[in-house]
Amino acid sequence: MTAATSACLACGGTGLEAWADASDLEYFTTPERFTFLRCATCASLSISPVPAGRLGQIYPEDYYSYDTGDAQSITQRVKAFFDRRFFRAATAAVRGTELAALDVGGGAGQQLDTLRAADSRVAHTAVVDLDRGAQRLAEAAGHEFHCMPVQEYRSERRYDVILMLNLIEHVAEPEVVLRAVRELLSDSGVIVIKTPNVDSLDARWFRHGNWGGYHCPRHWVLFTRDSFEQCAARAGLAVARFSYEQGAPFWATSVLFALHRRGLIRLSREVPVFRHPLFPLAMLLAAAVDIPRSLLCRTSQMVFVLRRQD
Repeated sequence: MTAATSACLACGGTGLEAWADASDLEYFTTPERFTFLRCATCASLSISPVPAGRLGQIYPEDYYSYDTGDAQSITQRVKAFFDRRFFRAATAAVRGTELAALDVGGGAGQQLDTLRAADSRVAHTAVVDLDRGAQRLAEAAGHEFHCMPVQEYRSERRYDVILMLNLIEHVAEPEVVLRAVRELLSDSGVIVIKTPNVDSLDARWFRHGNWGGYHCPRHWVLFTRDSFEQCAARAGLAVARFSYEQGAPFWATSVLFALHRRGLIRLSREVPVFRHPLFPLAMLLAAAVDIPRSLLCRTSQMVFVLRRQD
């Protein structure tokens, strides 16, 4: 039997209180309900119990991040345009004529493809990921592939750009992971991190309604802006840039979960939420509202650009 979580995964604090219960309404990999515990010290959420050792169960073969998608589709081309613009801004202050880039949890390396298109200085690229099935595709695209946790990855090379996009919330020891990544970073390099924000309007509205940001049971620790900055500082990293980003996926999944619970639509293992016919429309409407909100409000996605403190 998996033990209940007894300390905050973000800061180690032991003052935890039950915040919400959630289940897997995305992929229906388990009927269990999990509790998210709020830390009295840093306000982060930690899942209980942590389903460590069950990755093969909770990350099914059709998991969304395994899908490379149609690069020629309008949606993918629009996404790639905004991603290139974002990467150009993130790497503008990195020194050097030839840059090395690492994507932690990067799968087949699609984000590295976009990074290379955004910054012609990127000459060497590598992926560290647990998905052995992504290796062939990553290597075919010209990326090194290392199948292991990043904490175990050793390299004499120092990376100028390290991507950790929607990754840090999936680990049980985020500070340990950040320390490991810091050791791989060049002196002028940057770590680009995207992670959910539990201090957002949709997180409050859908707190007891299987908020999409729980991504239960795959998100293990959920931060606020302050709690993540504190975690990064303990790992020897400082925030160089910060921004909020639209959280349309969390709004869309939260709304569809609510409709499912009320019997108005049906979600199942065969028809997960991201394949439901209403999902694209829900995403479009949510993005139309949340993109302007991200300029003024605490939306449910945060982007950090980190540097070494020293």
